[in-house]
Amino acid sequence: MSNELKRTYNIPLRKEYLKVAYYKRSKKAVTALKQFVKKHMKIDNMENVLIGKYLNEEIWKRGISNPPHHVHVNILKDIKENKALVELFDKPIGFDKKKESKKEEKSSGAKERIKEKLGLKEDKNSGSKEAGIEGKVEAAKSKKKKETIEEKKKETSEEKAEKAMEHVKEIEHEKQEKAEEIEKEEIKEMKKELPKTHHHIPKSEEKEKRIEPHQQGPMHL
Repeated sequence: MSNELKRTYNIPLRKEYLKVAYYKRSKKAVTALKQFVKKHMKIDNMENVLIGKYLNEEIWKRGISNPPHHVHVNILKDIKENKALVELFDKPIGFDKKKESKKEEKSSGAKERIKEKLGLKEDKNSGSKEAGIEGKVEAAKSKKKKETIEEKKKETSEEKAEKAMEHVKEIEHEKQEKAEEIEKEEIKEMKKELPKTHHHIPKSEEKEKRIEPHQQGPMHL
């Protein structure tokens, strides 16, 4: 039993890309194509659906707003890796293993660079890792623990100082309130003790004061 499965399809695209704006049609056509392949070839993720060079050119050759209505394609599925490659019907199709090996080499090279930066490079002469890696890891862990303990101590001391300040402020506020209450009570008592100096004048006397007799001048004969 071979690990590859090949099929041909005529995939419609117009119904899907008309659902979006005209300046997004080619992108939507690509996603519609991938969804079709995922469904019919039973692929787990759309990332595992690869579009060939010639098919990609065919979709984009008339711009982003005018993709083809449908495409006639061959689909090749790698059963082991659960990947699918889509290409135009009359064009060659096949998984490029060289590119995959190059990707693996790049990823391994990146890992080695990271190890070099972290001081975990392998010793080429002895063929084993440098001694003391475990010690470095333990030292780093102990440093982190010490830093966390010191931070907690600082936080606790700061919290205590803040609580003490708040307590002092509360006491001062209570003292001010008590002093204000005492002052108010003293003022009330002073008002009660003061004699009433305002004398009321009867209304009849007020009217007499207001009405003054008219002075008559001398009579000239």
